Amino acid sequence: MSDRPHRRFNPLSGDWVLVSPQRTQRPWQGRNEAVAGGKRPAHDPACYLCAGNKRVGGATNPGYTGTFVFDNDFPALTAADTGIATSSHDGPLLRSEGVSGVCRVVCFSPRHDLSLAEMPPADITAVIDTFAAETAALGRRYVWVQAFENKGEIMGCSNPHPHGQIWASDALPNEAAAEDRNQRAYAAANGAPLLVDYARHERQRRVRVVHENASWLAVVPYWAIWPFETLILPTAHVARLPDVAPDARRELGELLSSLLGAYDRLFDVSFPYSLGWHGAPFDAGVREHWQLHGHIYPPLLRSATIKKFMVGYELLAEPQRDLTPEAAAERLRELIR
Repeated sequence: MSDRPHRRFNPLSGDWVLVSPQRTQRPWQGRNEAVAGGKRPAHDPACYLCAGNKRVGGATNPGYTGTFVFDNDFPALTAADTGIATSSHDGPLLRSEGVSGVCRVVCFSPRHDLSLAEMPPADITAVIDTFAAETAALGRRYVWVQAFENKGEIMGCSNPHPHGQIWASDALPNEAAAEDRNQRAYAAANGAPLLVDYARHERQRRVRVVHENASWLAVVPYWAIWPFETLILPTAHVARLPDVAPDARRELGELLSSLLGAYDRLFDVSFPYSLGWHGAPFDAGVREHWQLHGHIYPPLLRSATIKKFMVGYELLAEPQRDLTPEAAAERLRELIR
């Protein structure tokens, strides 16, 4: 099957992806993306995320030396006391509902010239600790807390300073709702969490494993859509990032350092991606079916200048990929240091 067109099912999302390995030799005459070049300074006086600088909203950043968190000056979500929209129904077709939340920015380091891949593992662990602490705090007020990083201009990142974001809301977003529904159904039918079983399967087969240590596993998932997409899984059952023990957080920092470094070596470029964590929602429901996991979605396809486009058939029918997940995992695995 691996060299013929076939579809693969994603039990986490409930969607299918078309895999077309025979297309890997297709010539490319399409768009080539520009590669950001030039060394950045350790501190940029014009950067609104650097320590001691004034932000666009008028506030001045403290002289921080580690991570730094602040409320986004231009949030996509606002708190309930700022006048959110109310729910409305105009028949079965036109529905809306109000949503409240908080958007925060997490500066990973005062160093403007670094990316997460270039930071020492201990500093990456400090970022994980910050994400975990913020997730726990916001989880006391909101049902869903989404920690993520967009890296690179190609991913819409408006500032190269190393930073991520945390959005928390009182509504369960689409992706989270689908993962909750499918993990719940799998656990009911099979007596174990979906991603715990999947991690065990991948560790046995090993063909899609990119890197692992005692506490974590990074794989190109069987159902991957993006060319070099990876899924980060704990080797033990854990529901949320704040629940990860200190030693496991340290090992996660080490795994991310190796994995993100491999991405950068793949096309000899600071690799763009969206990285985010999914953990159990913060509500009163039973959540034993949930397993914490991280998604990394990088867009690059063949080189530092050629990216995958989600257009045509993929927008109108279902996602499609050429390079098999097994081949992608092998290429990344060879670059682990």
